[in-house]
Amino acid sequence: MREFLFYAYILLLFMLSVFGLHRYYMVWLYRKNINKRPEPMHRFSDLPTVTIQLPIFNEKYVADRLIEAVAAIRYPLDRLEIQVLDDSTDETTLIAERKCAEVRGRGIDIRYIHRDDRTGFKAGALENGLRTARGEYVAVFDADFLPDPDFLERTIHHFTDPGIGMVQARWDHLNRGWSLLTESQSILLDGHFMIEHTARNRSGRFFNFNGTAGIWRKTTIADAGGWQHDTLTEDLDLSYRAQIRGWRFIYLPDITVPAELPVEMSSFKSQQFRWAKGSIQVFLKLYPSILRSALPAKVKMEAFFHLGANFAYLLMTLFCILLPLNILLRHRHGIREVIFFDLPVFLLATISVLFFYFYSEMAVIRSTSHVVHASKLRLLFYLPATMAVGIGLTVNNACAVIEALIRKASPFVRTPKYDITGAGRGNGRLTKVLANAYRSKALNGVALIEALFAVYFTIGIHAAFLAGFWFSIPFLLLFQFGFLYTATMTLLGEPIAALLRRLDPTH
Repeated sequence: MREFLFYAYILLLFMLSVFGLHRYYMVWLYRKNINKRPEPMHRFSDLPTVTIQLPIFNEKYVADRLIEAVAAIRYPLDRLEIQVLDDSTDETTLIAERKCAEVRGRGIDIRYIHRDDRTGFKAGALENGLRTARGEYVAVFDADFLPDPDFLERTIHHFTDPGIGMVQARWDHLNRGWSLLTESQSILLDGHFMIEHTARNRSGRFFNFNGTAGIWRKTTIADAGGWQHDTLTEDLDLSYRAQIRGWRFIYLPDITVPAELPVEMSSFKSQQFRWAKGSIQVFLKLYPSILRSALPAKVKMEAFFHLGANFAYLLMTLFCILLPLNILLRHRHGIREVIFFDLPVFLLATISVLFFYFYSEMAVIRSTSHVVHASKLRLLFYLPATMAVGIGLTVNNACAVIEALIRKASPFVRTPKYDITGAGRGNGRLTKVLANAYRSKALNGVALIEALFAVYFTIGIHAAFLAGFWFSIPFLLLFQFGFLYTATMTLLGEPIAALLRRLDPTH
């Protein structure tokens, strides 16, 4: 049994190290192509007509804010159309319809389109809007995004190249400083948007539209088969279908569109579950045809790591079971074994994550003047915490992967918005969260498993301490904190978040 556990542990470490090595590769690819900044082929002498679609569902706290921000976008009024695609079942319908009437009174072509039948969820709403959209190009903004007035001025001219099908901007964060959770989310997203998107796009590999803060050529959507709702990530699905058809995409990291991050663990985990399950659904749907295609090998390989990245959570779940056992069973291991085996794997599987997100945050700092990014000292605290939060998502996302593999259908669960910006100080902000009508109040069974893992790693830490395995304790602590944090924040919710904000040394 000891040998079986040891070799199973080695196999899992090797497989996880491949994903870790890929993070180093992404940073190398980013650095290699950093100076390949995309520029428009020409500039439109006669600006084309653009439709902006705003898909919303029960967004009474942010509907006004969204419509007002989009109405402020600078563009000739005779060539701009705004569609508010509302599937709401609450008072959002009245709020949005009233705001549309107000904006229409300013001479802006804005249409309120309501569906009683939510077939296809967001993808269905977007497809329904396309039937009457008069724009040659279609921009999309989710309810929590606030584009700058110059968004179209800075993106539309890239479509002078007839081969360009989509232009994506980078996400920024309205409430990064709210809590440890939002700080961690911002770091995770920065890695994806600053490093991965840039590296993939500028090196000729596929990347994806992120469902919002981007603009499509309408004929590209049609040529790729339109919006489809057989996966939970309709944006990723359409992106790959379009690029397989030969359309090229542009990513503009210097153009940012800020959005609101989930402030509750249950909402964050629900969002991550949807993204993880959806990506595997797209992998199962499209990767076989990608392999059979005449696409370059580098595109096929990166598509595997992009679409299949969440398979790592299945490996991580097994790794979490074996890690404490393996440490305790290997009581005879010495310094040579640590140097020649454990240390190289540690560098690949663990330090790669810290290095990847540290590098991405440095890139963000260099690209922005936001004060919130200015302190490198903050990163020394938040990077290990972010890694722990990522570990804490293991069970949640592994369940998502399993559901995708067994083809279990599930509805599109949107992430609730709270109209929260800035840091989380003040009782008024906390009350806004606690009183929010869209809060998830159901007990999450996954959180109970996370709590058991936290107890399991606590026992492992105690045993390692008694056995004198000092090298292992920091690693075990990272796992213990990750599971304890996600479980506690899910089960006890925002009151614990408020306490953690007070204890946060960087505040």
